[in-house]
Amino acid sequence: MPRAGLNRTAVVDAALAIVDADGPAALTLAAVAARTGVATPSLYKHVGSLAELRRLIAVRLFDEFTATVTAVVLGRSGDAAMEALMRAYHEYATAHPNRYAFIPQQPDPDPEVNAAAERFVTLCFAVLKGYGFGDGDLVHATRVVRAAMHGFAILHISGGFGLPQDVAVTHQRLIETVLAGLKVTRGAAGTAS
Repeated sequence: MPRAGLNRTAVVDAALAIVDADGPAALTLAAVAARTGVATPSLYKHVGSLAELRRLIAVRLFDEFTATVTAVVLGRSGDAAMEALMRAYHEYATAHPNRYAFIPQQPDPDPEVNAAAERFVTLCFAVLKGYGFGDGDLVHATRVVRAAMHGFAILHISGGFGLPQDVAVTHQRLIETVLAGLKVTRGAAGTAS
């Protein structure tokens, strides 16, 4: 009989608490069992394996991340939408560095994880369509923006900005550079067609 109150959602919640506290590498079924107060074999009533638990977490985090960014982008377009997306991305990554580190950065063989990732990509496409990119150029623009957001977040989280100048000012300059670049790139893409 499963422990009262313990279900798949509670197991994922406990796993996320471990990730938040100690990072993705600390996630084991034994750690989750200890946190939930059950023997490790009891977890198999709720998740089939550590791989399945990792998949459930990845889907949850993609959905959480996408919902967070969607909330600030909704009702905006053009530069206002892109700036809101970039700020929300950075705020999520720096507020939840261990969760951010857990989010897959490459295609996953699991269709549910890929579907969750696709929801975020679709949001990026929607924001970038406001710049007038066609389908092929939309992919290139998304890659550029993603590289800028992810690279900046990783450097910030890892302490890569050790000089005393305010990182918020640097982030604002990154946003302004990306916005200006999108306009130049859109113009170049439009003349090439």
